[in-house]
Parts: sequence; C-alpha cells; structure tokens
Amino acid sequence: MDQELLDKLKTLIKGDVITDNQTLSDYSHDASLFEVKPQAVVFPKDDEDVKALVKFVNDNKKNNPTLSLTARAAGTDMGGGSINESIIVAFGKYFNKTPAVNGNIATTQPGVFYRDFEKETLKYNLIFPSYPASRELCAMGGIFNNNAGGEKSLKYGKTENYVRRLKVVLSDGNEYEFRPLNEKELEQKLKQKDYEGEIYKKIYELITNNYELLLKAKPQVSKNSAGYYLWNVWDKDKKIFDLTRLFVGAQGTLGMFLEGDLGLVPIHKHRDMLIIFLHDMSALGQIIKEVLDLEPESFESYDDNTLKLALKYFPEFTKQLGFLGSIEAGIAFLPAFFDLFTGRSLPKLVLQVDFTSDDLSEVKGKVATLREKLKPLHPTTQTALEGQEKRYWLVRRESFNLLRKKIRDKHTAPFIDDFVIKPEYITEVVPQVTDILKKHPEFIFTVAGHVGDGNFHIIPLVDINNPNVREAIPQISNQVYKIVAKYKGSTTGEHNDGLIRTPYLKQMYGEEIVKLFEETKKIFDPQNIFNPRKKVSGDLNYAMNHLRTSW
Repeated sequence: MDQELLDKLKTLIKGDVITDNQTLSDYSHDASLFEVKPQAVVFPKDDEDVKALVKFVNDNKKNNPTLSLTARAAGTDMGGGSINESIIVAFGKYFNKTPAVNGNIATTQPGVFYRDFEKETLKYNLIFPSYPASRELCAMGGIFNNNAGGEKSLKYGKTENYVRRLKVVLSDGNEYEFRPLNEKELEQKLKQKDYEGEIYKKIYELITNNYELLLKAKPQVSKNSAGYYLWNVWDKDKKIFDLTRLFVGAQGTLGMFLEGDLGLVPIHKHRDMLIIFLHDMSALGQIIKEVLDLEPESFESYDDNTLKLALKYFPEFTKQLGFLGSIEAGIAFLPAFFDLFTGRSLPKLVLQVDFTSDDLSEVKGKVATLREKLKPLHPTTQTALEGQEKRYWLVRRESFNLLRKKIRDKHTAPFIDDFVIKPEYITEVVPQVTDILKKHPEFIFTVAGHVGDGNFHIIPLVDINNPNVREAIPQISNQVYKIVAKYKGSTTGEHNDGLIRTPYLKQMYGEEIVKLFEETKKIFDPQNIFNPRKKVSGDLNYAMNHLRTSW
C-alpha cells in the first residue's frame, strides 16, 4: 500500500492506523507456524469505522488487487487464520464493551476476552458451554469465527448451537443482522430488491439446488470446523433458514463480525470425576463405549508424552501458572513425579470422565456404575473429591497451553492438531497417525484431546529451522488426512482451516463441494476482500513458504 493510499485511509478512520515495524511484526504471527507481514494494522473505534474500511477496500481494490481485510481478536488461532499480507483489522482495543446478559442470552463484541465474558455470565450462574482450551487467552471474535468447541462440547455441542443473532458488515460496506428466519420471514427476504435480498436469494438457490449433495457431504462426526456449513442453513423439517449457521466458523471470509448474541446454560450444582489410568490400550475401545453410555459432560484424555513433557519443562510450566497455580499443578502432578523418579512406568493414557447434575446422588451413582462396569477390564481408577477436579483439569488444560508456545530450543508445530473421527474408530486411527509421526525422529509429539468426541490434538515439538522438519510437515499432513478421509472424519473439529488446512478441503470433501464453497465465497465476497486464502483458494506452497523461522 503506497503512502498516498495510506494517508487516505487515515482520514477515513476515527480509530488507529498503525504501520511501525514493531506493530507489523507483532501482527505477523498468531499461535500458528506461520509468519505473514501485513502492510497496516487498523484498530477500528466503532461500527462506522468498520463500514468505512470495507468501502475503502472496495473502492481501491481495482487499482490495488492485493488489498484485503483480515479480522483479528486475541490472535490465538493455531492455523494461521488471523494473519495476512494487507490490512489486519484488530478488534481487541475498542470492541471490548462489557457483555450484557439478558435472561439466558449474552450480547458481546469480538474484542472481549472469554475470561471477561465468563465473569459476567457467572454473576447469573450461567455459562457459555463451548469455550475452548485457550479460555484464558482467547477472545469472542475467534469463538464465533472458528465455531469454538472444547471440553463440554460432548454434552452441549459447539458455538453454532448457541448463536442467536449476528451483526455483520458485508462486502457492500453496510451493516446487516442475521438470525433464524421462519418460512414467512424468509419469503420476505427473498422478495427484497436490494443487496440483502440478492444474498438470501443466491444462497437459498445454491442450497436448495444441491440439498441432497450437501447433506451427504456433512461430516459424520460430532465436531467440525472445516469448510462452510452449508448443510446447516436450511432446516426443511422445521422450515428455518439461518445464515448465522453459515457465518459461524467462516473465519471472517464472508464479512466482518461486529456483535453477537449467545445462548447460555445453567451451571450444575454438583460434579464428580473419575480418572482412569491405562498402562496398556487393549481395553480402550470398550472403556470408551462404557463411558459414553453414561452420558458424561466431558470425556478427556492425555498421553504419557504429555505428562513427560509437562514434567520435563515444569519450570516453564510454573512461570505460566504463577505461584498459586504452580502449587496446585505440583499437587496434581505428584503421582507422575513419583512414578518418574522411582522408575515406574507412567500410564500410557489418562482419561478424565466428568459427570455433572443438580442431583448429587445422580453423579455419585454414575461414577459408581462406571467403576463397576470397568472392573472386568482392570484399569486403575481414582475419584476426584468434589472441588478437587480443577487439579486434573489444570494438567489437561495448561499442559495443552504450554504446548502452544516455544519451549527452550523447541517450537510447537500445530498442523495435524485437530482431526476428528467417530469415537469407535479411535483405537484404529490414533495408532496409524502416531506410526506416521514415529517415522520422523525430529518430531517429539503429544496426544491429547476430547476422546468422547473423537477429537484429537497432536502437537509436535520441533526445531522449526531443521530442513527435514519443514519438508516433512506437508508429507505428514497428506498421509494423516488420507486416513481421516477414509474414516469419514474431519481435518479440524475446533481450530478451523486457516492457511494450514484449507489446501486439504478438496481431499476431505471432493471437488463438487469445494466448488460450492467457492460459489458461496463469491456470493458474499465477489472481490475477495475478506481474509483471502482461507476456506477457498488455499495454497500449500504459499503456506510452506511462510513458515516461521524464529519465535
């Protein structure tokens, strides 16, 4: 962007337009493997600024083809979804108004940190249940745009199930509101002779003309953040047409998100947790079945490598957690420390099963029933006393967050970090995936995830400057995603496509569906001004050429 154009932009925006080297460097990265330097970072002050930005790019796109807008909230995206070469629109500075809670609905802006959002909802004994593991770091813009899910998604589902209304700016530079429409309301939209009416008409025709094809394309798993969720927009049985279902998880590629309403759920009074330690994996399939039959709120796992790394890098762990957190983590890790220093083997897999209810006898009964059902399989189990569950969650959450960062001379390399398969295929698929990684000795890796959903986070630690590592990343991805496609899973359950997985959408969905994704993008964004290279037109060579060289 030349100086004349930049000066023009500054006259249109009440917020901040920043181009100093430090800011551009800071916004060249998110939590992914990539580095892409923008030309400017804009901190819009209000809705009018966002509208002005979109109109500015539209007006100047013809003479400046590389102009684009990429929305960013907290920048915790692990796939490169919040970085790009042109203008980064950073919502964290001004779009952080305190959320308003009305009944069981909370209204929020994209720049609000989830931790602050939850403080407000807890005042009403309510919670948004599909928060991600990065709950202390992430912001609401990413939760909407990535269709966030997490430890409670087994029971409650993902963000898409809780969005009641969206306020967005579309490619014409105007503000619109999306919410579920009944058949009569849809008919009215389709009759409109304006931009909004055209959007509804084109999307409605695309979906109805390809309805059966889209339903067959829907991944047969409980969590998915890959592609555009066209199959979710039009519910023929209920006669509900809902464009929020398309925008959620679209990663800011269809428009700019300004505000949204989220449904909340009550917090249960009681919980009980059973910890299952597996020293061999032979009974895992049966254990998964027995656990899921009892409908837990969450069902999590982490492997022995996760424990070993957390123990090995415990000093870094304590810095991250602070003094009190470190004491709690130390208590939680004591059994593992004991095993490690006495030469006993660590469990191959630790499973956490969390039951919640307003009836204490119900959760106690479910834990007792599960223990009884597991007796013939001879696993080691331990019940967490009420109020002590957070120690175990600390290991699960914070070990994952530790692996989002550079650790000494190793870098986290999230690229196959979020695949999903049906839980009944876990014992077949996970060993196949780990066998692929074991062929590359440069990769130290951990296996953790939402075992109840079949959603696994495999995050290697590597020397990112090793040419063998850089060469292996696309090779491993291709092999792993072939396995995922064979089992009709998803390449991403929570973390979205970004730069790293968009190139594999054709492998997952096939050409016909990817063409419908491309058509969707053209309907909403004909000039490709919103977050290019994500969801459609992914370029693996571009991604690999922008791997980071330092942290």
